[in-house]
Amino acid sequence: MNVPQDLRYTKDHEWVKVGGDVAVMGISDYAQDALGDIVFLELPDVGATFSAGDAIGVVESVKAVSDIYCAVSGEVVETNEALVDAPETVNGDPYVGGWMVKIKMSDPAELDALMDAAAYEKYLAEETE
Repeated sequence: MNVPQDLRYTKDHEWVKVGGDVAVMGISDYAQDALGDIVFLELPDVGATFSAGDAIGVVESVKAVSDIYCAVSGEVVETNEALVDAPETVNGDPYVGGWMVKIKMSDPAELDALMDAAAYEKYLAEETE
């Protein structure tokens, strides 16, 4: 599995990349692989606000339908509209082209509760045993 070192991760397999007070979010390589071919995405509206842990969207694959959870609290400032027409992008490029939302964080301290790459890799190893 591809686990970029510069990201933070949730136990629900979302990733976060922070730039200033904005967190870019998507699902991890592990998540897209487990889901299989992604065929549909439902993303939140720009301007919507969420708390960490809230369901903010849906990803549907040939295998399953899963919620996408917000990794940090804040307001959605941008969504990756290109994914609506090409959801399979997440399978091929989950960390760059497959980003899903940008959140203006209301509490950056919540990042401390997320796993770094090493902790996420350990979590994956334990989960797949």
